[in-house]
Amino acid sequence: METHSSIIEKHVINPDSLYRLELYSSAYTLSDMEIFVFPELLFGLVLANIMSEKLWQWRDDPWFANILKIPPKQRVNRIKQYIMDHYTFNLDLDTWGLTTKESEVDRFEKFIDIEKLKASNALFGYEGDKYYFSIDIRRHFGLDKYKSNIIPYWKTETLEAMDAFNIRPDWSTGGGECVSLSTLYAAALFVVGRIPLNQIYLMATPLHSQNYISIGEGILTNNRRIVTKKMLFNGTELSSKARRALENERVTIVSHCGRHIHYLYDRMTMDGTEFSAFSGMVRNYLKMKFDTEIFGNFIRSHPVFPECLCYRYVNNGREYYIECEKVLRYESDSKLKISDKSRRKLLASIDLDEFYPEKIAGRLVVNDLESFIRDNRIDLDSEEDVKKLTQAFCGDCKKTCDIVESLKEFAHIDPRLPVTDSKTLEDVPLIDPAPELSREELMTYLRDLRSRSLVADLAFYAYRAPNLDMAPFWKASLERNPVCIEQTKGMDIGKVHDILREFGEESIYPENRVALPDEVWNFMSGDGFEKAVALLNILTAGKESGAVSLEVSGSRVLVKAGNREFEFFSKKEVGDLRYSRDR
Repeated sequence: METHSSIIEKHVINPDSLYRLELYSSAYTLSDMEIFVFPELLFGLVLANIMSEKLWQWRDDPWFANILKIPPKQRVNRIKQYIMDHYTFNLDLDTWGLTTKESEVDRFEKFIDIEKLKASNALFGYEGDKYYFSIDIRRHFGLDKYKSNIIPYWKTETLEAMDAFNIRPDWSTGGGECVSLSTLYAAALFVVGRIPLNQIYLMATPLHSQNYISIGEGILTNNRRIVTKKMLFNGTELSSKARRALENERVTIVSHCGRHIHYLYDRMTMDGTEFSAFSGMVRNYLKMKFDTEIFGNFIRSHPVFPECLCYRYVNNGREYYIECEKVLRYESDSKLKISDKSRRKLLASIDLDEFYPEKIAGRLVVNDLESFIRDNRIDLDSEEDVKKLTQAFCGDCKKTCDIVESLKEFAHIDPRLPVTDSKTLEDVPLIDPAPELSREELMTYLRDLRSRSLVADLAFYAYRAPNLDMAPFWKASLERNPVCIEQTKGMDIGKVHDILREFGEESIYPENRVALPDEVWNFMSGDGFEKAVALLNILTAGKESGAVSLEVSGSRVLVKAGNREFEFFSKKEVGDLRYSRDR
């Protein structure tokens, strides 16, 4: 009987098979690094979530009753609130464990230019072009307590794994990192909101993952939240966070309906026409016409300039003046805004003894600048208008002489998108099922695509339903699940067996879909087959000599290590199989 270890060895001998094994095993572990190297995985995870029975159950939640009777933008808002209520952003280092730069370079140097990888991926030292140079990346992510070669796995969770956070002590919601949330959003918009997949674009930067939804002027999903065009330019802390990745980072991957473009690779599957349409939409979304409200929003988000500005307030026919930064402090505790028509009410709420009866020396009056902007219909794309505006701003406070460049950057975000020049187009099937399909019809649609679409095929591995091809599962399970190994270090294997037996007996994946060892360990629950694989993972990482093996016969799963045997019972129908490894 051929063992799965011998199957893996055959893959290693054949370079093409080696690539396939790394790619397909990565569909199980789905680390940020793996998605960066294998961009087909990004949309594959969207499809895995679309197939998930858990997601289709959302349709029955009272929160989504009559959702099809409201406009698409309101549907997006309804889904946003559900995600806000049920999931927490999670980026800790403990959930999925750590690896090293050396081991990841060893894995991927055959498939990608490592020097380009180091220059463009946060886990290898990339710090962005503006914002991220001002912070210590390793300290920002909590890595400063480890040696400099240590990096996190940061595995992207499927919907089932996101929901399983509810099982963990001290958790009351689901959880997931930014790629998990972006792929969940895309899937939920399709399944629950009936938004066509062709209106959903996934964008990955070295440190973030967002979606652009082509509804109206455009909507951006940002972790759990959504950001409309107006929200993106409102100058609040939330909008600043939403803008950060597109302001400071290169867009690495754009993925759409099973096709993609990756800025590092010469090959693309998203054609130029399709990409140009996306580029036009997203650039329009990221550009706002300059007016007095945008100017007010700019002031709110740029703390370096308010000390050069003041507001005029007329009360009972008399003029009063107040420092800009003082008004901003009052605004922060109010629903009223300095940037719109509610300003007068905001100023009226402030005691008059906070104001000055004369203009404040060294400060420009915002009211006068606003009149200038309105009267001259300032266009920040016009060189002549920019000169006029610069002259109007350059006063006693020299900081404002340089304000116009910052204004232009605020009103017009220029995303660094991949370019199609010199890339070779590979024709692959478009994956664009009708939103009206039932789950069964959708599954049939995707199964029919598997033989023609790499993305559709990978989706079933991310969905954890690989059919009879178990080699990627073994590779992922026994090479990239360090948490259960670390947490049982020095423990007798019999004790580990007892702990696993005490865990819950239900898999986080229904039917014959399979969890990985660290999922079993983190969520303290698993089918007998999954627990046995977790034990095998711990055994193969140990230093004891001798062979280890796992055998499945019907419902009985037996793990052997030397002359010791450990028994589990499984409800999964994985067939009779055997895995063995000599140590």
